[in-house]
Amino acid sequence: MEYVLVKYLHLLGVFVLFSSLVVEHVLVKPEMSNADLKKMLRIDLIYGLSVLVVLAAGLSLWFLVGKPSGFYSSNPVFHIKVGLFLLIGLLSIYPTAFFLKNRKSSASVIAVPKAVVMFIRVELLFLVLIPLLAVLMAQGYGLS
Repeated sequence: MEYVLVKYLHLLGVFVLFSSLVVEHVLVKPEMSNADLKKMLRIDLIYGLSVLVVLAAGLSLWFLVGKPSGFYSSNPVFHIKVGLFLLIGLLSIYPTAFFLKNRKSSASVIAVPKAVVMFIRVELLFLVLIPLLAVLMAQGYGLS
């Protein structure tokens, strides 16, 4: 039963992670007010918490419950999946840092660099690939 609960928590975390990133993408504008930035930071906090849930549940699935860890550790598709997840985490630093840096700005409108939007889009692109890799893994791709 714990395997089912951890897997369910992992999946819920992925849904929240993806949803919050989509909301960030929808709400980010070339120019944002302080109120907009504060709203974006709340969404970014939800995003960050969901990343922690996905990471904790994923590590639990890898090392504690379910299939033996060797099933995952020996699969190159799994390594690509984990690598993309880590890359998404690294890419998320720039937009988060921008929002944090400008949250108390005295300007009524803050110009958002195009790179912030691009980083969010690249995160979404990579995030869309992760379920495909999970399906390939479940079908045995990558196993020798």
